[in-house]
Amino acid sequence: MLIMAGMNRQNRQASSGRTQINGKQTAKLGDAARKEAAARLPLGDEEITRPTFRRERAALKRGVWPIAGCDEAGRGPLAGPVVAAAVILDPDNIPRGLDDSKRLTPERRAVLYERICARAQVAVAMAPPARIDRDNILRASLWALARAVAALPVKPALVFVDGRDRIDSGCDCQAVIGGDGLVASIAAASIVAKVTRDRLMACLGAAHPGYGFERHMGYSVPEHFAALDRLGPTIHHRRSFSPVAVALGELGELGADADDAIGDVLPL
Repeated sequence: MLIMAGMNRQNRQASSGRTQINGKQTAKLGDAARKEAAARLPLGDEEITRPTFRRERAALKRGVWPIAGCDEAGRGPLAGPVVAAAVILDPDNIPRGLDDSKRLTPERRAVLYERICARAQVAVAMAPPARIDRDNILRASLWALARAVAALPVKPALVFVDGRDRIDSGCDCQAVIGGDGLVASIAAASIVAKVTRDRLMACLGAAHPGYGFERHMGYSVPEHFAALDRLGPTIHHRRSFSPVAVALGELGELGADADDAIGDVLPL
């Protein structure tokens, strides 16, 4: 009996020890899990917003329809056109996953492009390098946006445009800063414009080997600068952009009219 009692006391002590150890391990694991979960949570100032149909639906409730969103791609590159797109979404058949085109992978953009074109009314317009050089990049972009809206199958009653500047749309127009990340119709237009331009630049890459248009889409990257030095500008380059003007030896001639380093600072 004494032996058994002693063994029972030892077993209880050992069990108690294991319980204390397991409790500490569990606590440590719990702390680690909480820290890992906290690390995955976005910080308050890094919270990512997604485009919604809220603005369009509010206008629809007021009896305003059709409603278009428009955006452009290709302000900053040294070569190729500015491509603008206008989209009228079907309120009952909005593709899921719409977002600012810059936040999407090329593969996801391609999928959404097909869905937008199948479910919405879409129009595209382009401002070629000659117009960009003549008017400047901002005016050419606004011109292309207005042309895209005018090319829609139906005339919209309201247009949301990405950025600070309204366009001559022939109807009410609201400019939304950061609109491609806030307004579903603008996000859809940004995807259409980006995919259209990227595919066009891939074709220019095939037509002009050595420039790498199919990879950098005409933007200011070392590969592009090296090609300009080696091969010189093509007819698709923007002569008013200073790196191209330097390659042509025309910077002094263009003077203050050159879009100084604009290819390096303007967003998509």
